[in-house]
Amino acid sequence: MDPALADVLQRYDRFAREEAPGRSARYAEWAAGLAADPETAAILAPLPAPHRQPPVVFAVTRMLGAPADYGAWAAFVRAHAERIVAECAARTTQTNEPLRCAPLAFALARIPGPVALLEVGASAGLCLFPDRYAYRFVEPGGGTRLLGSGPVVLTSELRGGLAAPERIPEIVWRAGIDPQPRDARREEDRAWIEGLVWPGEDERARRIAGALDIAAADPPEIVAADASEEGVIASLAARAPADATLVVTTPGVLPHLPRPARERLISQIRDLGARWITIDHPRLHDAWTAPIDADAWPGFVLALDGTPVAATDPLGGWIAPA
Repeated sequence: MDPALADVLQRYDRFAREEAPGRSARYAEWAAGLAADPETAAILAPLPAPHRQPPVVFAVTRMLGAPADYGAWAAFVRAHAERIVAECAARTTQTNEPLRCAPLAFALARIPGPVALLEVGASAGLCLFPDRYAYRFVEPGGGTRLLGSGPVVLTSELRGGLAAPERIPEIVWRAGIDPQPRDARREEDRAWIEGLVWPGEDERARRIAGALDIAAADPPEIVAADASEEGVIASLAARAPADATLVVTTPGVLPHLPRPARERLISQIRDLGARWITIDHPRLHDAWTAPIDADAWPGFVLALDGTPVAATDPLGGWIAPA
């Protein structure tokens, strides 16, 4: 079997078994169907790996009007193969989940303000507004702690007796870098960001729609570039106010970079002398200040300057002690 086709079948099988259950019954059905359908999967095999990921392919087919039933969906893919491949080739996963600002708030609370915030992989910039959201931290036993104010309320579960942050520093400058920036004011870009929400994630859809409104009202500067290329992040960082603490965030973006680019980017961030907040799988890189037992670590690592601050759900749904 062609290696690319084998990779597609394995990727969609894993998605159907490990990622979609509990989040989207439709995506679980589509992924399981495709994993057992080499004819349809072969249409996706020529695409580079980042462009044939299930969230990208599924969002593209929904955007183009694919029906919900797997059999009809597969027939739609075969009938519109050229258009679907072209759209997937021009797009990548841009999760842009504002709920990640809940764990980011834990790290930001450790940094004196004012802050100049620079996000790598910013997409539409929804994670550049941690000071514009309200937070509802749910404690064990059902109690809640509230932080901040705003039209979008981010709810995250606190585990293991973890205390909620007391403050978010003042953010006086915000900017981002993304190979394909999205503008929350543009209907097409907004539709793509909203289309990446999986069917059945109604609360998430409302959260992202509200966050897009916040970004549209005060659009951050987002540079179209590969942040790992020499000089890109340094050039943007140089525009930050000199009297603010520069904080670079990489929430969820590093897995999408090839290893050499990932290592190059981390090195460049450290060369800036900035504070660095990231949310990563414990096995993703070795840039931690001390070794992490990935087998025992619950979830992803929220780290400040490479030092773990907490364990967290990749999208920010829960936070636990490090």
